[in-house]
Amino acid sequence: MENITIETEFIKLDALLKFAALTATGGEAKQVIADGMVAVNGETCTMRGKKIRPGDEVTFAGHTLHVQGTQ
Repeated sequence: MENITIETEFIKLDALLKFAALTATGGEAKQVIADGMVAVNGETCTMRGKKIRPGDEVTFAGHTLHVQGTQ
């Protein structure tokens, strides 16, 4: 599991994948989300604009990201 710290209230799912370098581009992030390859808190998510907040876990391509805030 990898911790990702965000400094805002939330980050959109597609932006998180790009920010964490799990996809090379925003377009690639949108495609893998649309293809159902990403899970948020254990459930498949196909909404690229899904708001990811501190405490959420995102899984893609064998990587699990734990999102945390700066507090």
